[in-house]
Amino acid sequence: MEKADFIKRLVALRVSKGASARDMSLSLGQNHGYINSIENGKTFPTMTNFFYICEYLHICLLYTS
Repeated sequence: MEKADFIKRLVALRVSKGASARDMSLSLGQNHGYINSIENGKTFPTMTNFFYICEYLHICLLYTS
């Protein structure tokens, strides 16, 4: 997945959940601008934070071989 696609999907999922970027950031234990910086393409989450974001958004990651 391209970075731009990830950002669009993150924004769509966050908005559909009804959460502000600030509230989501704080719920993840990050500073208030964390999600905003991801959505603006300034940073990218670590793998650990990616999993926390998925959990917050109730995204199930399945691996199939």
